[in-house]
Amino acid sequence: MSKVAIVTGAARGIGAAVARRLASDGFAVALLDLQDAGVKEGAAAITADGGKAIGLVVDVSDTEQVEAAVAKVAEELGPPVVLVNNAGITRDNLLFKMTDGDWDSVIGVHLRGSFLMSRAAQKYMTQQKWGRIVNLSSTSALGNRGQANYSAAKAGLQGFTKTLAIELGKFGVTVNAIAPGFIATEMTAATAERLGVSFEDFKAGAATQIPVGRVGEPEDIAHLVSFFASEGSGFVSGQVVYAAGGPQD
Repeated sequence: MSKVAIVTGAARGIGAAVARRLASDGFAVALLDLQDAGVKEGAAAITADGGKAIGLVVDVSDTEQVEAAVAKVAEELGPPVVLVNNAGITRDNLLFKMTDGDWDSVIGVHLRGSFLMSRAAQKYMTQQKWGRIVNLSSTSALGNRGQANYSAAKAGLQGFTKTLAIELGKFGVTVNAIAPGFIATEMTAATAERLGVSFEDFKAGAATQIPVGRVGEPEDIAHLVSFFASEGSGFVSGQVVYAAGGPQD
């Protein structure tokens, strides 16, 4: 079996941490993102540490780009057996202010992107009778003011996860989802800036609402991905794990 992983949204934050972790687990990693510099730097850092990686610029909501990228990964690194659908954007607004574009772009990246990537990658996994797909949901799937588009997309990914687990299980492919809570990334820093609050104060305020008393780090999610991508996780499929420092309703 080839040991090749694809991580979308890998230029920064959770995706970058996941790519580093999978590389340390022995995977050759393809980092996909719209940000050219981020994926190239990430791939170079993995290579400098003795790993194998490539960085590709891909719009995951574009069918042709996705199919070309996955084929390129198979050609350059080998058939992918792990896919982490992490690419995501936010276009937050209250419903009455939300535009068609706000809705379509968020649904396009999260849901259409995960669909296109999974469809393109699954053929390599089913051929090898082994595969792992990990979808990044969010605690926002449970509802979050100002995020009708984002919460709908993240809830949709949970149904998508469970359905793929049913369809692909007989081929040795597991499909699971991780739903992070507050994770300290560029995305949450941008939210703090938009609210006119310092990032440190924003994190401190969030930590008071989290049972373990701290906000999450990208590496917390990378650890979970590492488990789901492992040989030992083969009897766990169709699950949604909330990584939020406490129980979620």
